[in-house]
Amino acid sequence: MATIGERLKQKKFRSTGQQAFLSLLTAAAHLKERFGNVCAKEKISIQQYNILRILNGVHPRGYARCEITNRMIEKAPDTTRLIDRLVKQGLVIREKCDEDKRQSITKISAKGIGLIEKLDYEVDKFETHFEKEIGSDSCREFVKINEKILNI
Repeated sequence: MATIGERLKQKKFRSTGQQAFLSLLTAAAHLKERFGNVCAKEKISIQQYNILRILNGVHPRGYARCEITNRMIEKAPDTTRLIDRLVKQGLVIREKCDEDKRQSITKISAKGIGLIEKLDYEVDKFETHFEKEIGSDSCREFVKINEKILNI
């Protein structure tokens, strides 16, 4: 198991804060890469998985593009393009909004629900392994630390 210093090939850090910051960024990149590989097997990106997860949570309703963007983990300036690709794959459908015909509502399709269920199996396995390796108490502490980071 490599330390952050070994991974970055860096012997000294300016401060403990710098070491923690670089450690967090490196760990996030590692997890993103591993999860990206799971999504890539199904020919979708992490952001597209996030959109499907959001729409699955509100199924059978849907959301306007701006609401999807507001709920995403990584805010994507190209949410429309991401949704367009999901439409082409048959994973989501777009409908005109009843209240405002200029706006469209995106909903997850049956095919999209099937893909989410398949991916959620892989995600659940990964999360279970993650919690086992890190430990439940450490995971709870990690959540607290991350909430502090999100409020900086």
